[in-house]
Amino acid sequence: MAGRRILRNMHDVDRTLKRMAVPPDGRSPSAARAAPPQYSLRQVLGVWALAALPMAVLAWLVTPALADRLSGPAAWPKALLACLTVGLMWQGVVVLVLLRREIGPLHWGAVKDALWLRPPRSPGTGRIGGRLWWVLVPAILVVGIEQLLPSLPVPAGRDLGVLLRSSEGHDFLSGNWPWFAAIVVMAVFNTILGEELLFRGLLLPRMHGVFGRADWLANGVLFAAYHLHMPWAIPKILLDSLALAYPARRYTSAWLAIIVHSLQSVLIVAASLALVLH
Repeated sequence: MAGRRILRNMHDVDRTLKRMAVPPDGRSPSAARAAPPQYSLRQVLGVWALAALPMAVLAWLVTPALADRLSGPAAWPKALLACLTVGLMWQGVVVLVLLRREIGPLHWGAVKDALWLRPPRSPGTGRIGGRLWWVLVPAILVVGIEQLLPSLPVPAGRDLGVLLRSSEGHDFLSGNWPWFAAIVVMAVFNTILGEELLFRGLLLPRMHGVFGRADWLANGVLFAAYHLHMPWAIPKILLDSLALAYPARRYTSAWLAIIVHSLQSVLIVAASLALVLH
């Protein structure tokens, strides 16, 4: 009887150890259990279309129509800024709706796991945060180098950055606090609550089932192709997006991509503020 009891206890210990074992991808058991469901190719492309097509329609169809209805020399930048902001806000709504359908009530604990809004985790050791944040440095350098590369020709009036640097943009923003607030809102939804949350928070964690280890590469390509509203920038954005998607995937943290991408927004907001105060 004692021997049988010992054997039974050994089997119980063995089953417990198997449950506690770290999966091959380096995640902890709790992380593995919290892994989000995987999308089919149709679902991946559907989410991409929900982001890309409204932005293209707003930029190429709605913006000119709205600019014709606005008065003053700044009609075009007002229309473009308003339309792009609406498109980015829509992406935040898409994320919330799809996430609500997936996890139910949007409690922060469930949301941060579902959207990878957590510190970077080493795939090898399971270490969280700390020195892993240094991975931001090479990602920032890649994005900085990308800014120095030559760009394709930009249609007149289509680049908000060029508009804001022009004399028309200076006159438009000088003392214009309401439209500066609009730029801040656009920047927040561009890199935190819109683009990055959708592509690196929602899509990337759910693409492994279709693309396997190349999920980060497919995510970067989709993010570049999403920019139908500014196609001249797609080649440069492809390099950009790969530098954002790879660390986010390797360390299962959307914050890495959000922080790097947000640096561009910080520069735009700072430059706009300088014009407002001028």
